[in-house]
Amino acid sequence: MLILLPPSEGKAAPVEGEPLDLGSLAYAAELGERRVGLLDALERVGGISPSRAIKQLDISKGQVGEIAIDAALRSAPAAPAATVYSGVLYDHLRLTELPARARKRVLIASALWGVVRPEDRIPYYRFSAKARLARVGAPAAWWREALATALPDEPGDLIVDMRSGAYVAAWKPKRATLLAVRAFGESGGVRKPISHMAKAVRGDVTRALLRAKAVPESPEGAAALAREAGFEVELNGLNLDVIVRG
Repeated sequence: MLILLPPSEGKAAPVEGEPLDLGSLAYAAELGERRVGLLDALERVGGISPSRAIKQLDISKGQVGEIAIDAALRSAPAAPAATVYSGVLYDHLRLTELPARARKRVLIASALWGVVRPEDRIPYYRFSAKARLARVGAPAAWWREALATALPDEPGDLIVDMRSGAYVAAWKPKRATLLAVRAFGESGGVRKPISHMAKAVRGDVTRALLRAKAVPESPEGAAALAREAGFEVELNGLNLDVIVRG
């Protein structure tokens, strides 16, 4: 089993530490050239007008300071991705508390890095799947071919997908089984997708799957482990639906 996580918009900025080492990141041989291209592009954005940079990065005027930060990522202090990414999903997952063997089953999707392992050291940055840099375009398209080459995709592999749609667009396996985790609220017999709690649910389910003694090898196995952990789930095709009753 491999679990794919989304990145987080909120990040903790490392205050000290050695700078980024691209050669140490996951799949450096397959993804390194694409990462260098994006870092180069962000450095160019640092030299254009703020109004153009804001538009390319898809940030607000109040975030204008992020432009200079992104332009200097090569020299910024870096820390393990598990400590840099924050937000609701990561608060519920508490990734750094899990054993190393469990963390090895995790990859974090990223518009800037393609994917990273929890232990990969990265700097604070601001670059989302909505950005559109000159000579780069949509990050999903920028990464698609490289990720298809790099990521595991064999018959019999189980990949549990916690990503949002913008990151799903960058890579889907062709041979492995991709199991998407969705969250629904149910009250008075009415079931609706939930957005405000979906990240919390995905973080809780991820933690349960990674803490389980057995490693699931099928959607049915993942559903069984989620039930054992106390979640109400339904397996609908290749969707693991988590029901939250209110």
